[in-house]
Amino acid sequence: MISEPLHYYDAMIVDIESAKKYIYCETFRIGNDAIGERFLRAFNEKAKEGLDVKLLIDGWGVSNPGHPLYGQISKNGGDVRFFEKIKFNTDIFTKGHRRNHRKLLLIDDEVCWIGSSNLTGYNMNWRESMLRMKSEITYSLSRLFMQDFRLHNKYVFNKVHNTRLVRFENFEIVRDVPSIAYKRINKKFIRLFQSAKKKIIIETPYFLPGFMLRKAMADAAKRGVEVVVIIPRHSDVTLVDILRNKYLGPLYKNGIQFLYYKTNNLHAKLMLVDDEQFAIGSSNFDYRSFRYMFEIMIFGDDPEISEQFIEHIEITRSQSEPFVYGSWKKRPLINKFFEWILLPFRHLL
Repeated sequence: MISEPLHYYDAMIVDIESAKKYIYCETFRIGNDAIGERFLRAFNEKAKEGLDVKLLIDGWGVSNPGHPLYGQISKNGGDVRFFEKIKFNTDIFTKGHRRNHRKLLLIDDEVCWIGSSNLTGYNMNWRESMLRMKSEITYSLSRLFMQDFRLHNKYVFNKVHNTRLVRFENFEIVRDVPSIAYKRINKKFIRLFQSAKKKIIIETPYFLPGFMLRKAMADAAKRGVEVVVIIPRHSDVTLVDILRNKYLGPLYKNGIQFLYYKTNNLHAKLMLVDDEQFAIGSSNFDYRSFRYMFEIMIFGDDPEISEQFIEHIEITRSQSEPFVYGSWKKRPLINKFFEWILLPFRHLL
């Protein structure tokens, strides 16, 4: 895991430039800025060399679908697709909010990147979590990427097939698609809470867990498990910050510890259980990710990776401050009012 954005962007570019066969990139957003253009130019150069270059970018998240470099990549033999382009009709409130939030960079069946970061300039100032693995798991992820690539403009597809659990050695690849019934990642999180013996640490930018997940967290704390959730003091989505406050006090009283990351925006999405089992990927800890988004997480218990998680979390904790229950109880009445107003919309925030 590489914590500093400038470093992991540089490392990703090096991997792209070293590619010999293919480059598959799946992301919510490529910025219309210097960072986004840097990646697009790198993709274009590899397309010119004749490599199999495939880009899948969310139709809502894409910053500038008309950027000339997308056309250049296609002209040079690459394939650029925008996932479920937004249709401004009655579907915008039913199907239009189902976004592809996955973040993958896959190279030559050898190197994979998975985590929280989009390819944009503003992510450089955020606390992110990206995992690079030089592993044959890249082959498995590339097959899953191709499933997404083929259904980029389909609203109807086989949900069972597209959420099938994939195991590779001591790793599990868990995916979510828009579904209230399946919610594979949410269920996996619950099982981890239920099996934890000593400690659970979560980093997430948006914290709106459903009832069963909140119960699993509280039950773990009652068993004596240390449960710590690190969230940004102020995320980039103010409405989520307002609504999440409704949950913090009751969960704190049930033994959950909260820390506010204060340096800038915390956008990392990871979990570490008993300093051994880890989870990393694109999913937020909220209703929207679990119900309506295309998400992907890797779960595993590799000691070398877990050590990197521990180091990453320690740095995050050193730049955080504790939630104060007394201050929460004294929050202004207007804040409480908006918490209740927003509550019916918690599934869409």
